[in-house]
Amino acid sequence: MSTKNIQLKGITWNHSRGFTPMVATAQRFSELNPGVEITWEKRSLQAFADEPIDKLAERYDLLIIDHPWAGFAGKNNVILPLDEYLPKSFMKDLEENTVGRSHESYASNGHQWALAVDAATPVASSRPDILNDKGLKLPETYDDLLALAKQGLVIMPGIPQDTLMNFYMMCCNLGEEVCTSKDHVVSEKIGVEALKLLRALAIEMDPEIFDWNPIKVYEAMTLTDKYAYCPWAYGYSNYSRKGYARKLLHFHDMIKIIGVGAISTLGGTGLAVSAKTKDIETVMKYVEYVGSEAIQKTIFFDNGGQPGHRKAWTDNHTNSLTANFFKNTLPGLDRSFLRPRYNGHMYFQDRAGAPIRNYLMHGGNEQLLLSQLNELYKKSLEI
Repeated sequence: MSTKNIQLKGITWNHSRGFTPMVATAQRFSELNPGVEITWEKRSLQAFADEPIDKLAERYDLLIIDHPWAGFAGKNNVILPLDEYLPKSFMKDLEENTVGRSHESYASNGHQWALAVDAATPVASSRPDILNDKGLKLPETYDDLLALAKQGLVIMPGIPQDTLMNFYMMCCNLGEEVCTSKDHVVSEKIGVEALKLLRALAIEMDPEIFDWNPIKVYEAMTLTDKYAYCPWAYGYSNYSRKGYARKLLHFHDMIKIIGVGAISTLGGTGLAVSAKTKDIETVMKYVEYVGSEAIQKTIFFDNGGQPGHRKAWTDNHTNSLTANFFKNTLPGLDRSFLRPRYNGHMYFQDRAGAPIRNYLMHGGNEQLLLSQLNELYKKSLEI
């Protein structure tokens, strides 16, 4: 038996999808590797999106991060390039079994800065019991969605972060990805149309949504019987598992916009290693353990996790316990948009959502809003 006494600390986010699978994998890893203790701490979802990882890497060996930080990581070397430490065969497996572009999302400057242990994108969700009671069907088009929203049955996340991601989504569906030009976020024609489409939907919803992230949307859908459908919010398989919430949610692919299924903005989380960790060998052994197919499909998923390994998404075990959450939403993951990850994009992401949210709430001049976004974007390119 090992006599080593290695203590490692990790930081993740405060939800059953983010915290309990890391605790469970750490516990089992410690049982398999006596003398190793891994302690996971948690922070709010907003702090997860906002807090710079260089500050966290000073205090923690392991970090669950948001993929837009990959560009910052690649430039500043605050976390370790995993491709230099993990087996090539293992990394190849993850590349070949990515969910959408999740694996790629953590690559920058020629290195892999985190493992996509968790995959997510905005997908649709419903309360089948409410829809059935009212004799209603799932919407298939934007017109169908607006008609259902006019009945007061539709909600979506409306905080700045999610509002911005939905703006990215709408631009993509209209035929143009954002932040591809150095002069503007998106062309005026596409930007105006995207804003108008989102505003037309938002005005039919409960104003409370503008204080809700996806978790609060799902809690409102399961704790009350007011809402039957959400067209797009980052998916949480927890709410499709019996016993987790008061009522069961079913998750689906999204409606068609301009004739094709919605292209939402890729999310998910990655497992990274601080450049300051003192026991690289042990840390990397744990990282490989968490990202492996076997653990992703079992311990990680069984304890609330939403795996990043593709074979966990097509697995009968994971789908049988989630009303086919993974199989139903996988098409949306595969066509999702990989948002910009250049070094300064977090500056733009942190500031661009609020004015769009204000427009959705109160209306306004779309051209002036786009000009405001363009100024923020140009500043972000200088960082």
